[in-house]
Amino acid sequence: MILDFHSHIFPPYIIQNKAVLLDEDDTLKDLFSGKNSIMASSEMLIKSMDKNNVDISVVLGIGWNNEQLSRMSNNYIIDSVKRYPHRLKGFFSVNPLWGSSALDEIDRCAREGLIGIGELHPSSQGYDLANKKLMKPLMDKCFELNLPVLVHASEPLGHDYPGKGNTTPDVLYRFISNFPDSVIILAHLGGGLPFYNFMPEVSRAMKNVFFDTAAVPFIYDSDVFDVIDNIIGYDKVIFGTDFPLMEQSRVYNEITNSSLSNTTKKGIFYDNGFKLLDRQESYKAY
Repeated sequence: MILDFHSHIFPPYIIQNKAVLLDEDDTLKDLFSGKNSIMASSEMLIKSMDKNNVDISVVLGIGWNNEQLSRMSNNYIIDSVKRYPHRLKGFFSVNPLWGSSALDEIDRCAREGLIGIGELHPSSQGYDLANKKLMKPLMDKCFELNLPVLVHASEPLGHDYPGKGNTTPDVLYRFISNFPDSVIILAHLGGGLPFYNFMPEVSRAMKNVFFDTAAVPFIYDSDVFDVIDNIIGYDKVIFGTDFPLMEQSRVYNEITNSSLSNTTKKGIFYDNGFKLLDRQESYKAY
């Protein structure tokens, strides 16, 4: 079984009108201004899942600034999950700067069956993730509804790329320390935060934090998978691809060809992500 915990889909309207909409939203512009940027519909995702033997995908929004586009995206994710209930699980987008409107959207999307917030893009959304006063209403609501929060993470050095931003390990550490009981997923191996796990205070802060492998082949050499288990523990790592940025097979093959044990690979490809999904869906059933 393969569970991809980090993929993106967009409504046909946004795909077809991308060039016009870029100036309507900073995150959209940051991520998709490039002439080679690709957007995918749910049908395109399902087709790629079938081709690459992916059983389930968690579909995410982006860190929208424009509330209208955010709700359009959230509605499309809601509809897609209902059309493909055995293949797709959905997260949704909000911006903490929207205040009570963001909290209302969290309630609405949770009622419609979506099971997490993500992907937050603090840099392009225009807020400081480490600002506890700003983030507390959103994080309290997520804790109340048992919703994990998936956050884009940035490396403090290395090459630039669309959407990299400055949500670096120091910012992420302050964020997770502010909300130690919340389940938080940090994209792209957390911008390197796992490599600080040898610091006891960092290790303690990361008790409810997980790291996905989305777009890792664009950031790190494939040897990163040979060492990550010894640093953070395989039960903290979740398979994610960042589709349609790359096909699912790209990340899958790098992990498969690593020196990790079969048990570790199974955990990354499915078990670890499934435990998070099962935790949320069991809560809803209760």
